Amino acid sequence: MTRIVGVGLFRDEDRFVEQAVRNVFGFCDELILVDHRSRDRTPEILERLAAESPVPTSVHRVEEASESHALIKGRAGEDVWAFGLDGDELYDPDGLVRFRELLLEGCAADAWNVRANMLHVVSLDEAAPTATGYVSPPAPSVSKMFNFRLIDAWDGDNPERLCDPSGLVFKAGIEPLKHELNKEHSWDESPFRALHLCFLRRSSRQATDGPRMNVPDRTAPRRAPVRAWRALLEAVGRPPTGTYKDLYRVGELVTLDARPFLAPAANDLTTAPAARGAGGTRGR
Repeated sequence: MTRIVGVGLFRDEDRFVEQAVRNVFGFCDELILVDHRSRDRTPEILERLAAESPVPTSVHRVEEASESHALIKGRAGEDVWAFGLDGDELYDPDGLVRFRELLLEGCAADAWNVRANMLHVVSLDEAAPTATGYVSPPAPSVSKMFNFRLIDAWDGDNPERLCDPSGLVFKAGIEPLKHELNKEHSWDESPFRALHLCFLRRSSRQATDGPRMNVPDRTAPRRAPVRAWRALLEAVGRPPTGTYKDLYRVGELVTLDARPFLAPAANDLTTAPAARGAGGTRGR
């Protein structure tokens, strides 16, 4: 039977991580929550979410982001959709319930990867509530939804979970097809859509809004003093400008209704997959 396993990697995400995780309670059969050396309230929020989760949920601590991939790569070959969640991604919980039904019915069964509709948010009015940003398409989608039934292994040098395709080994005769759902559905009708809050302040430790560095930003430029300076700016809550996330600024700015992603109903545990066990466990 097809299962959906969510694996979230978080570092200093205490502004939105609770909403991000609660929004997928009704979608996943299992959750793996990974904290990467957070210094804000993220670890305590993850522990509480695991205790309240309606599906089996484990919490892990890692020193290096690359360790997170080991927590999911062993599912290669299983009838599993591996769903990568970040602390700045708020999925539409009602849409995910519909998307779950489609996946379990065999939608995209021959695809390796499914792309979601996304809004890369530059401003969020939580009172309205509305979100303004760049919509995908034409902007790129960054969703991480992978069909592990089609692979024999996913090793390699992954800087974080579900990141580097160089170590992928597909089963014989399998084509690595992508199901670009985001190009088949409009934003309003899509069952798989998210607010990507990458341009907002994501932690109580972060002084201002602005994109934080990801792996490409931390490894370039190669001069050690420049890398150290960029890392220091991020550490004090003032991430440098001109990051990799600026590639998401494609198309026109649009303002969309944010209620489906922020509604209190997203916290209703009764929307979770039924009879799948509950309660959290602690990892390393």
